[in-house]
Amino acid sequence: MRKYDCLVIGGGPAGLAAAISAHKNGAHTLLIEREARLGGILKQCIHDGFGLVRYGEKLSGPEYAERFIDVFNEEKIEALTLTFVTRIAKTVEGFAVTLVNRDGVEIVASKTLILATGCRERTAKQVSIHGTRPAGVFTAGTAQHFTNLLGEMPTKKCVILGSGDIGLIMARRLTLEGAEVLGVYEAKPTPSGLTRNIHQCLHDYNIPLYLSHTVTRVFGEDRLSAVETAEVDEKMQPVPGTEAIVDCDALILSVGLIPENELAEALGVALDPKTKGPVCNAQLMTCVDGVFSCGNALHVNDLVDYVSESGENAGENAAKYAKRPRNEIPVDSSGALLYAVPQRLDLAADNSSVQLYFRSREVLDGCTFKIIVDGETVFSKKYPFLRPPEMEKLTVDFSRFNLTPQSKITLDIEVKPNA
Repeated sequence: MRKYDCLVIGGGPAGLAAAISAHKNGAHTLLIEREARLGGILKQCIHDGFGLVRYGEKLSGPEYAERFIDVFNEEKIEALTLTFVTRIAKTVEGFAVTLVNRDGVEIVASKTLILATGCRERTAKQVSIHGTRPAGVFTAGTAQHFTNLLGEMPTKKCVILGSGDIGLIMARRLTLEGAEVLGVYEAKPTPSGLTRNIHQCLHDYNIPLYLSHTVTRVFGEDRLSAVETAEVDEKMQPVPGTEAIVDCDALILSVGLIPENELAEALGVALDPKTKGPVCNAQLMTCVDGVFSCGNALHVNDLVDYVSESGENAGENAAKYAKRPRNEIPVDSSGALLYAVPQRLDLAADNSSVQLYFRSREVLDGCTFKIIVDGETVFSKKYPFLRPPEMEKLTVDFSRFNLTPQSKITLDIEVKPNA
């Protein structure tokens, strides 16, 4: 049985960064990837805008991934592609992981695991679209795969449901390839994608955005022929009498991402209902000793730069991991916060430079983010505005707050009256 200090599951931007970081911190590392090539979803993201935070320049997805793949290969880190993890068992020394690939079945041992499994897209049935089951209903990622990797146009005239970033980018991409995008329909009263993508992908190409609208039904036998749209109320329920039929040959869904955490659940890892990812501490270790999570498997990020950053954090801490008693306290998010990561702090660990990520629950203007310990505000930062689609990041020195096992930490957002 081959033995490793760290086994990384997932070869996208988070997994690559984690494997490189673990290796450079002295861990004998193996990376597992189910596809034939490393790079994850970035392989099909041919638009630019990646790497602005890390490199200060605009890169395409493949260019960004290639920088990590080059380092990965230079460091001669082991990787198994076209390989699937079918079972993980806890052992006295760590974990026994069953792998299946072209060479058969193999069990490898590792002291630590890093889950960098990314996320998946919600489908039409998950957002309650009724009707027949014709061809022509795609997730935005699938449409992107057809267009950018296979060189096949999935549509001539389409409707896009959801204003998530992949959907916005595909609205522009399909328009550039000659398709007619009839409109982007968003059930929420505000867009779900980054502001820059609203402008660069919709406004610049005169593609209409219909807020507080959704698609309620699809029509067609062999191929989609039309969709039914409707306005929605404040509870996002269709308003009777507002239905309209839109003729099209494709419906493209950009209705949210769900972190892939089946392996985490099988290990007994606790998941946060807000993020749909593991509950973790500042070292990105889950409630199961030796199991770390990073990237979009932990929580859905807007920028790949933050995905890589969390991978590096997980890799470094996995390499330095030594089993010891944990002394953790919860970090609660409340009020106007949609979620915050990490959800726990280990008082026995170094918390002098905690990477804190959070999103607001709704659009806010003139507000202040606060860290409250035992009823006293110990940290605050003012923001001119906060938007749910745009994740915020802070580096906070929690070690200076004199925390104890009885301390109660609350994160909150204070909004100006009449703001």
